[in-house]
Amino acid sequence: MNRDEIRGASRHLKGRAQSAVGGLTGDPARQVRGAVNQVAGGAQYAYGRVRDRAEDLAEDGRHLAHATRERAEGLIDDGRHYAEEARRQATTHGRRAANHGRRAVRYADSHRTSTLLTFVGVAFAFGWLARSSR
Repeated sequence: MNRDEIRGASRHLKGRAQSAVGGLTGDPARQVRGAVNQVAGGAQYAYGRVRDRAEDLAEDGRHLAHATRERAEGLIDDGRHYAEEARRQATTHGRRAANHGRRAVRYADSHRTSTLLTFVGVAFAFGWLARSSR
């Protein structure tokens, strides 16, 4: 409960008392002042309630923003971890492929005759399969 709610409630009660006293004494001016105080007190009380609720909502929003920021930071860290792991695996697989390629070139250099005969055989097979009349 904030200051406006307390002051509004007390002003409303004061207005009710003024209206009652004005009715008992037959003083219409006091009754009008009492009615004005009742309405003004009710408005001030309502304003205090709305302000209190708005402060609660703002605080909830701050908590949600903080929780969202923490979750986003966690997701970003996870993404960085996955990207680093993918980079590491790509590097490892790239090295393996490069090693296989170098090994194939070394084999072809050291076994030139068999490599040449293999290429000729593969070319002949493709040519034979590709011709229209078999």
